[in-house]
Amino acid sequence: MTAEGFLEGRRLQLARGVLLQCIMGGYPAAKFYGSDDGDLALVADPAQIHPLPWSEEPRALAICDADELTGESSNLSTRGQLKKVIARYAALGLAPVVATELEFFVFAPNTDPTQPFQPPVGLDGRREDGHSAFSVSSNNGLRPFFSEVYKCMAALGLPRDTFMHEMGVSQFEINLLHGDPLLLADQTFLFKHLLKEVALKHGLTVVCMAKPLAHTPGSSMHIHQSIVEIDSDKNVFSDTDGQPTAMFRHFIGGQQAGMADFTALFAPNVNSYQRLCHPFASPNNACWSHDNRAAGLRIPASSPVARRVENRLPGADANPYLAIAASLAAGLYGIEHELEPSEAIQGEFDVPDNLSLPCTLHAALERLKRSQLAKELFGTEFIEGYFASKTMELTSFFDEITPWERRVLAAQA
Repeated sequence: MTAEGFLEGRRLQLARGVLLQCIMGGYPAAKFYGSDDGDLALVADPAQIHPLPWSEEPRALAICDADELTGESSNLSTRGQLKKVIARYAALGLAPVVATELEFFVFAPNTDPTQPFQPPVGLDGRREDGHSAFSVSSNNGLRPFFSEVYKCMAALGLPRDTFMHEMGVSQFEINLLHGDPLLLADQTFLFKHLLKEVALKHGLTVVCMAKPLAHTPGSSMHIHQSIVEIDSDKNVFSDTDGQPTAMFRHFIGGQQAGMADFTALFAPNVNSYQRLCHPFASPNNACWSHDNRAAGLRIPASSPVARRVENRLPGADANPYLAIAASLAAGLYGIEHELEPSEAIQGEFDVPDNLSLPCTLHAALERLKRSQLAKELFGTEFIEGYFASKTMELTSFFDEITPWERRVLAAQA
């Protein structure tokens, strides 16, 4: 909308069904968002209004809440769902603290989706071949791109911890500083948007698919989680002697209780399971461990004040609001019901059947559809609407025949 209209406080309304629009652009049946398909109000968060530094003409972006016209948050809003989870913690005198690690690939333009992605041509005239993990070399020619990324992050108020070249070909990772979950979800969303916009200016393509390349590690969005007392700012996962508390155990127990039911929220696309079923430190399990990257729930080595639980299931393709909300809601459920976790695992291990997770989108959606826990924590309207939208996407995928099927199966008798 125009700057004048925005500054005048003109109300911006949006059809309710847009919150269930699937990634191909279509919508599930109107019964999932109200048969009248009435309007919602988009209410800008005053703390999240940003002039866009990469735009040649003055433009701004405002992150909005989707509220019903009666004033309450829409049940279909993922940002609203996260705010409700945070409020439930606050009612107990607690505040969750999170940080996200986001991985992504930087590729040359890909005009033919039937062809694999390729890294950009570097300063030496060659394309990276996968030998640059954790390197400080800049021969990939991406320094001008990253320089503008850093400047745009500063302009948007996005503090960064570390940037690094990850394991994959032309794959990178950023660690955002820990803080309030809603702020981190906003920052993760803004950073992904920034990446894609700046990449286009530099003739590049940034891809946040979970698994864009075969035989290469996928891209995750690990979520680090701790809880502090609102009054004292004390980490409730550690006692006065620096030892793990009962609340720490119960939080892990809740994570384990919800991970299988919530897999479709952490891994929302068909491609998500390419990453999980070919694990390069991307475990598809609800085991927990001290500093073992093969576990879906990892306790990183840290001092007692920084004791936290890392959820390693979400991919870079996950909705940050929904993934953080689901992870924190599961942990709070464990605290409220004093759930005990399984025994911690170390070293190489076999995943017990009760801690294995769905390994296809179809299986994950069926698990979500049957989950009473998901409906209890997020509401029946949201879960049924999400299931309907994602089922449309899965059906669209199955409407296409892949090159593998033509290459391998056509010759079979």
